[in-house]
Amino acid sequence: MTPYSDAELEAMMVDLESDLVERKKSLKGDAPTKIREAVCAFANDLPDHRRPGVVFVGVRDDGSPSGLAITDELLRTLADVKTDGNIVPPPTVTVANHHLRGAEVAVLTVRPADSPPVRFKGRVWVRVGPRRAIATAQDESILSERRRHRDRPFDAQPVSSAVVSDLSQATFENEYLPSAVARDVLDRNDRSFEQRLAATKMIVAADEPTPTVLGVLVLSPRTRDFLPGAYVQFLRVQGTKLDDPITDEGLIDGVLSDVLRRIDEKLEAHIRTTVDISSASVEQRRRTYPKGALQQLVRNAVMHRTYEATNAPVRVTWYDDRIEIVSPGGPFGTVRADNFGDPGVADYRNPNLAEAMRVLGFVQRYGVGIAIARRLLEENGNPPPEFDVQPTLVGVTVRTAR
Repeated sequence: MTPYSDAELEAMMVDLESDLVERKKSLKGDAPTKIREAVCAFANDLPDHRRPGVVFVGVRDDGSPSGLAITDELLRTLADVKTDGNIVPPPTVTVANHHLRGAEVAVLTVRPADSPPVRFKGRVWVRVGPRRAIATAQDESILSERRRHRDRPFDAQPVSSAVVSDLSQATFENEYLPSAVARDVLDRNDRSFEQRLAATKMIVAADEPTPTVLGVLVLSPRTRDFLPGAYVQFLRVQGTKLDDPITDEGLIDGVLSDVLRRIDEKLEAHIRTTVDISSASVEQRRRTYPKGALQQLVRNAVMHRTYEATNAPVRVTWYDDRIEIVSPGGPFGTVRADNFGDPGVADYRNPNLAEAMRVLGFVQRYGVGIAIARRLLEENGNPPPEFDVQPTLVGVTVRTAR
């Protein structure tokens, strides 16, 4: 949300008090309590303005400055509104000194909460026009439904800095859409481009065409402009230590299908086939790694990693004696360190991304990737994969065939 300019604040300050504006001429009497009630109400945003509410301190009811001295102590006192523990969950509040209408005024700006209802001392406050009120049961129900709507998985959240033109229409119409129709995910009809994007969760809605995280991952050639960690880092190390010479490296990003195909090409390029002509009457050929197992593990890493609040990529580091694959984000939901990889144990941090990978044919069945990788490694003579499950990452080491 764009902050209000001083001109906008001045207009709000002198306008009639509304469900976006509260004025207090000082902090005397019950003003601190009333300010907290107003902050709680603005955070709940019952009218669904999706705009910040503003509390002016040092302003009379008629919008004129009261002459209150705006000191550092007063600003610190106002900042305590957010941190004193009385408003739960803590709202996003900024406190600043502004020069408005020729006088200094303290301004509290309150952003609407993503997870309402917000409570002040256990009560849900809302704005009803220019006044504060305790929410009714119906009000609380509306706020709770809004929270459930906003608590969508991260891969369904909007990317506010992206626009529809950042998504590749050619990739969607020539690759994703035919696959979705073939798999009965989307029917053939005369929907517009935006309507089809919305139906496949690539944008928020046809009338709100903001790309989602899923849309950026699946369709944007410039994925890292919006999700800095959304790429795969590949290293081929000649040796067994990270500081040994690097013979191949790649930063693989772009639309999802290109990323997965390009990492497949890297895997294929470095797999070697050994030939044994002494152990049997006919030569025995064995690959150092089964490509299918590596595909399953890399695709799992891309599917289940966290894309939120991290710049870390999926890392594939290929040594002479092993391959290490590291995925940002620890176990999720019902998956824990003690049951990680167990048959039938699966949960999805990115359920929409998982569905998109299935539509594109990179995943056939959910929850079986690790089991398939284990079977293919065993058949090829490789040791079982070794998993390192930590709170913030999941790593797997695959060792070369015996």
